[in-house]
Amino acid sequence: MASLEITFLQNELEERRNKLETVLAQAPRNSSLAALLQQVDSALERMKKGSYGLCEVCQEPVEANRLMADPLVRYCLDHLNQAQRDALQRDLDLASEVQRKLLPQANLRVSGWETSYYYAAVGPVSGDYCDLIPSDNGLFFVLGDVSGKGVAASMLMTQLHALFRSLTAMALPLTAIVSQANRVFCESALAGQYATLVCGRAMHNGRVEVHNAGHWPAILVGDGGVRRIESSGLPVGMFLEGEFCATYVELNVGDTLFLYTDGLPETRSSSDEYGADRLTHLVRDHADRSAAELIAACVHDLRTFSGDTPRLDDLTLLAIRRTL
Repeated sequence: MASLEITFLQNELEERRNKLETVLAQAPRNSSLAALLQQVDSALERMKKGSYGLCEVCQEPVEANRLMADPLVRYCLDHLNQAQRDALQRDLDLASEVQRKLLPQANLRVSGWETSYYYAAVGPVSGDYCDLIPSDNGLFFVLGDVSGKGVAASMLMTQLHALFRSLTAMALPLTAIVSQANRVFCESALAGQYATLVCGRAMHNGRVEVHNAGHWPAILVGDGGVRRIESSGLPVGMFLEGEFCATYVELNVGDTLFLYTDGLPETRSSSDEYGADRLTHLVRDHADRSAAELIAACVHDLRTFSGDTPRLDDLTLLAIRRTL
C-alpha cells in the first residue's frame, strides 16, 4: 500500500487502541476486548517492521479495499480459512440484500414522467447508485458510480442513498443538495473515495435541472435530435469546497433523458470497446420508444456486441421519458 494510506491507517489504529484501553480499564476481565487489543498491537507492530498489508501465508499484498474496510486483515482472499470465507460470504449476502432493497420502484410513473432502469452488479455487490424520488411538483433522479469495488464501495453507495434521500426531504434547492452531499461525503469517506453522478429534478412542465458531477454525459433525445449534457463539476467527495453548476433543459412530450454508468461505454467485445458514439446512435434510433423499450434495446445491443466476453464492471441504465 502507499505510504499515505499506511499513515492514515496507523492513525486510525492508534486512535482505536486508545479507545480500547479506556473501555478495558472499566472492564478488565473482558477477554474479547483484550484479544482485540492484541490484534491492534500486532497490526501496529507490522507497520513498524514494514510487513503490514502482506498476507501472512503467501507474502503477497492483501486487497487494499479490504484493508481500508478492516485494518486488522492479515490474509489475502486466497488464504482465508473456511470460517473466514463463510463470514465474508455472509457479509456479501447481507450487502447484496441491502442494495436490492434500496433500488427504486420499477417502471415508476409520476407527474407526466415514465421511468425504467436496469441494474446488474458484476459481483455480489455494486458501487453503482440509482434512485428515483417523487415530489409534489415532479421527480428527483440520481444515478452514480462510487470509486472502488466490493463491499466498501457498496457501503459508500448506501451512504449516498441515505444522504440524498434525507436532503431531498428538506425541500432544498438542487445545487444546495449536491453541495451538502459533497461536504458530508468528504467529511465521512476515506481519502481517495469519491463518486461520479448525474442528478436532477424533472418538473411536471417538462423543465429539467441537471447536475453532472464528473460523470459520463447524460443523453437527451427526441424530435430535436440528440444532445449530450456534459460534466459541469468534479466528482462528489473530492474537495470539501467543490462547486456544482446546473444545466437546464426543456423536454417535450416524447423526449427522453438517458443515464448510464461506465459499465456501458467501457464494455468490450473481443476486439473493441462499446463506446459513447455507438450508444448515441442506438439512443437516436430508438428515440420514439418508451423508457422500458429503450432500456431493453440497449441491453440487447450490449449483449450482442460483447458476445462471450466477460463483463468487468457494474452496469446501471436509467431512462426518464416525458409522457404528458
